[in-house]
Amino acid sequence: MTFQRHTVAAALPYANGPVHIGHLAGVYVPADIYVRYLRLQGKDVLFVCGSDELGVPITLRAKKEGVTPQHIVDKYHTMIDQSFKELGISFDHYSRTSSPVHWETASGFFKTLYDKGIFIEEVSKQYYDEENQQFLADRYIQGTCPNCEYESAYGDQCENCGTSLSPSDLINPKSMLSGQPPVLKETRHWYLPMDKYENWLREYILDGHKEWKANVYGQCKSWIDQGLKPRAMTRDLDWGVPVPLENAEGKVLYVWFDAPIGYISATKEWAAMNQKDWEPYWKDENTRLIHFIGKDNIVFHCIIFPVVLKAHGSYILPDNVPANEFLNLEGDKISTSRNWAVWLHEYLEDLPGKEDVLRYVLCANAPETKDNDFTWKDFQARNNNELVAIFGNFVNRVMVLTHKYFEGKVPPAGRLYDLDHKVLTKLSEFPGQIAKSFEAFRFREALTLMMDVARMGNKYLADSEPWKLIKDDPDRVGTILNISLQIAANLNVLANPFLPKTCMKLQNMLQMEGLQWQDAGSAELLTPGHQLDKAVLLFEKIEDQLVERQVEKLRTSKIENAVMDVAELKEEIIFDDFMKMDIRIGKVVEAEKVPKSKKLLKLLVDTGLDQRTIVSGIAQHYSPEEVVGQQVTVLLNLAPRKIMGIESNGMILMAEHADGSFAFLQPDKEIYPGGEVS
Repeated sequence: MTFQRHTVAAALPYANGPVHIGHLAGVYVPADIYVRYLRLQGKDVLFVCGSDELGVPITLRAKKEGVTPQHIVDKYHTMIDQSFKELGISFDHYSRTSSPVHWETASGFFKTLYDKGIFIEEVSKQYYDEENQQFLADRYIQGTCPNCEYESAYGDQCENCGTSLSPSDLINPKSMLSGQPPVLKETRHWYLPMDKYENWLREYILDGHKEWKANVYGQCKSWIDQGLKPRAMTRDLDWGVPVPLENAEGKVLYVWFDAPIGYISATKEWAAMNQKDWEPYWKDENTRLIHFIGKDNIVFHCIIFPVVLKAHGSYILPDNVPANEFLNLEGDKISTSRNWAVWLHEYLEDLPGKEDVLRYVLCANAPETKDNDFTWKDFQARNNNELVAIFGNFVNRVMVLTHKYFEGKVPPAGRLYDLDHKVLTKLSEFPGQIAKSFEAFRFREALTLMMDVARMGNKYLADSEPWKLIKDDPDRVGTILNISLQIAANLNVLANPFLPKTCMKLQNMLQMEGLQWQDAGSAELLTPGHQLDKAVLLFEKIEDQLVERQVEKLRTSKIENAVMDVAELKEEIIFDDFMKMDIRIGKVVEAEKVPKSKKLLKLLVDTGLDQRTIVSGIAQHYSPEEVVGQQVTVLLNLAPRKIMGIESNGMILMAEHADGSFAFLQPDKEIYPGGEVS
């Protein structure tokens, strides 16, 4: 289907901290690349986003810093908005969910569904913090994930494995306010009956959108196949959009109900500022709605939000949701709490003028089908060996030679040889190939093809060697440089979605503007006699010292956080608490990897009292062969629990190094199995 217009929405970043490269690689860079491509095609496209200012992370940050939530969102909304602009993320409008238009829109949505009788009103038991005397939203609760054993999973989702959770799923849940185990207490909420939409979701997604990326389609199928349950669309909080009903004091809209509606309220604001009608961008079937998100938001954008839109009845549905996986940093998971991240605002300060380098590297390493890794050494290599040595080198050579031999004017093309015909034929094919990759949301592939244009240009110059022909055959040199300049002009179009600031420099050098995607592939973009501006370098080499400073910055951050972790004691206990723990020395008799798990080993441990199975998350630090025969320290009287379908009876105690690696706690001499630790 050919769509009349496109609405592109990028996931709303939480305004509880700055944006980092994981956010950029997963959402904002690919979204901007796609939007710029659509604009070059002359499409009617609206690109919206905004700060999510009503989520629980905001209140957590405010409590930690001892300020109001409004102070937090004002600070980070401004920082995020400015950083996006400096990087060249070209939103048509960047809004915020604290705006009056958003509150009105979100409240209106809820009221419409309520008036239609969509919601189920129920009294249920939810976790309550007795010390702080308040109900706990899902993100106020942390515990151990039942799926991957990650110990800091939230009550709504494990950020380690991506599994969607309910607070009751967590093992050993604790309140993030007091650190104490919460209690269950009755409260009243309004639930969206997800189960009633299962069959419709099967038709909409599983039958209707088999073209969606495998990770998105697979996660949706898993959710639907497991059976959907009613989900509360309200929360007990004092920070958020108030539930627009009588007798609903102290209750606000669930952040995952109101946040996606932020795309609609942002559109309303944009339309008002530009004297446009907002409704066609959300209600016309000739509009294509695309969501760019990270994999941790798939269920909310592919299942919950479409159900809300369907229940409302007036809105179009997402046509595609090209979610990416996660980007790691120097081999380790990005962690905002550990300050293990490359923050966008700091990058812009530390490496001014290198916005496009970051865009390029993040696209080249985009986690499109699986988690990927960013390293500063790779950043340096891609800049020096690709942007400088291929793209920049080609453009510079062409410009310098044209100024040297033809006074900076485009020479006419004369007789064409086989080499010329082959290059021009190939040039004409690139726009279609790159467009095909764009349409399939394969931006890494599109980037490689774009760079192949520059590679072709370099090879053409190397094969034709105009500097050797200038004395004897200047006409031939004119033809070679004409074709080379046409390649450079094509790059100005084809590279624009990836490298917008670079292409602005190239456009100024070529003294041309207004080219569209349909112009690419032509060998007549620059006419003979056209005056070029002077040559300037598009990229500069990145030296080792710059990279070493960034690596040292990360290393220092890791050490500081390790020291802080050691320095911060856990809450005080009494001797009787310690005496309740039965800790003994055991010996590992057998060990094997747990299928479908990267972290877990299944151990058979001789405790002196028995031989028992213990599942331990040490597979990334020890192989099964390394642990057999090892003396280990075991907490024996921990309640049994199933991990990946295996009943684990105890816990192996480990020590963590500053670099994140683990080590066994062992006696300094051989102790018989069963020896007590006291």
